[in-house]
Amino acid sequence: MPTRPWLRRLVVAELAAIAIVLAVVGWYVWQSRAAPSLNGMLLDPPQEIPAIQLTGSDGQPHALTDFQGKVTVVFFGYTHCPDVCPMTASTMARARAMLGNQADRVQLVFVSVDPERDSPERLASYLAKYDPTFLGLTGDEDRIRELATVFGVHYAKVESTSALGYLVEHTSSSFVLDTQGKLRAVLPFGLTPEQVASDLRALLRR
Repeated sequence: MPTRPWLRRLVVAELAAIAIVLAVVGWYVWQSRAAPSLNGMLLDPPQEIPAIQLTGSDGQPHALTDFQGKVTVVFFGYTHCPDVCPMTASTMARARAMLGNQADRVQLVFVSVDPERDSPERLASYLAKYDPTFLGLTGDEDRIRELATVFGVHYAKVESTSALGYLVEHTSSSFVLDTQGKLRAVLPFGLTPEQVASDLRALLRR
């Protein structure tokens, strides 16, 4: 018995609709794998970072673009900081330790917003208490300000009666560069080491 034309058209339309649904589902599955869910904020597309050189806690010149091939966590702070900086350094050290054999693929860089007091030697001593692989950067105030502006980081000296001397108010988020040296994610202050480690694993898989 010959197939009615309207029935043939209906079957074709249904097959086309199914194909569209499958394509949409496939796209969402691909997106979910390509863009991991993070506790922090994923930047897509990632942002280019200029090669601004500062002096490292190892006494050598470094730019953030030097660490391509690794996931780099960047934090702006200072060694006289009474709260946010030691908490962040501790969190990052614990998160890195949780990565096991992937830990060597992660570099933390601590950019000083207090170059007046943070010499390379002081940064080295301070960071070694948390993780000997952490690298500090300090140097010319104008270059630090330029680099901070790239990340949208704000900081300002605040006079204080504290025994620590003056304080520096500063942005508390950390920033993650992907293996291509591009800004890929922002980690808000207050994440647990487990949450940070989870985000770093996701970014290492990309």
